[in-house]
Amino acid sequence: MDLEAVKQLLEKGDTESQQAIDSMRSRFFEPFMMEGLKVERVEPGRLICSMKVPARLLNAGGFLHGGATATLVDLVGSAAIFTAGATVTGVSVEISVSYLDAAFEGEELEIESRVLRVGKAVGVVSVEIRKKASGKIVAQGRHTKYLAVASKL
Repeated sequence: MDLEAVKQLLEKGDTESQQAIDSMRSRFFEPFMMEGLKVERVEPGRLICSMKVPARLLNAGGFLHGGATATLVDLVGSAAIFTAGATVTGVSVEISVSYLDAAFEGEELEIESRVLRVGKAVGVVSVEIRKKASGKIVAQGRHTKYLAVASKL
């Protein structure tokens, strides 16, 4: 693929698409990702959710997009930090995801987040996404967040 073709691949938005994107309300992303997510269990330091893979989160290959998977690690992991008593979830310092299997449209997933540590300044969670029917692991993630410390000034 030549350089211009790569550029066009990434910039393929037209004016109409750009106007539609610009007209979206702020904080569009979280509801777009989380629509259909159900909280199955919540306890201190642990959160279990489920969702069916929706068509809007598929990649060109027809399975759950890697970016959507990473976003689930981010958002469900952040929510688990609250279950450990934190008053803020802070900002991401590091996030890693190991992709182990594909999840296709309509498959029900279970997303389990466990708090590994919540301290004064840092929170760390692990998140496992698995197929609910078989228990087969789709992805494993780890998320580290800086928990904003109030200034003493």
